[in-house]
Amino acid sequence: MRSTSSVIVQAEKLGKQVLSPEGELIILQDISFAIHEGETFAVIGVSGSGKSTLLGLMAGLDIPTTGRIILDGADLNTLDEDGRARIRNQRVGFVFQSFMLLPGLTALENVMLPLELAGAPAPGAEAVDRLTEVGLAGRLHHYPAQLSGGEQQRVAIARAFAGNPRILFVDEPTGNLDQKTAQQVIDLLFKLNSDRNTTLVMVTHDPAIADHCERILTLSGGRILSDQ
Repeated sequence: MRSTSSVIVQAEKLGKQVLSPEGELIILQDISFAIHEGETFAVIGVSGSGKSTLLGLMAGLDIPTTGRIILDGADLNTLDEDGRARIRNQRVGFVFQSFMLLPGLTALENVMLPLELAGAPAPGAEAVDRLTEVGLAGRLHHYPAQLSGGEQQRVAIARAFAGNPRILFVDEPTGNLDQKTAQQVIDLLFKLNSDRNTTLVMVTHDPAIADHCERILTLSGGRILSDQ
């Protein structure tokens, strides 16, 4: 059993509502759970079940209408956007379905950028190490448009692990990849996560990918259907 002192993400009675032309739209309601350090945690559910909204709340990219998120000891509700950005920059890595690489920067520069913003002492050397680790030592000076989808996602993974984040948030990482490339990316992601003992929180629509994780939280209609 993991001790409660190792909790790195605590969700307490989360709710998220937005106004739509038809009135108030409830996206999430009464969501509570805890994620422990080093855990691999998947969030699954059909489209519209609230998965990506929940991921954004956990990462401090959005704030809940009700309830709160405590991320690595910080109550995100008590921080302004600058404060939440500092938490993300210092402790969090991201991998997105659409890669989110800056097109005007090379692979090396894309990985260096968050390291430079964090004030890392040798951003260039670490970026080279991370790209080499994902098998892209020969692609350092290529721009995203010159890379395949799988290579772009590898750059995104290298960037996510740069700076040794305590927690990695992953949103549909294989949605834009063919089946073979997707499996290679997933294998790489879980290998690096295991090597670094990072906490991994992944949103996916694919049960086969979710099965790689220790825990699976299933959402339905904005509520928790199961947590196992």
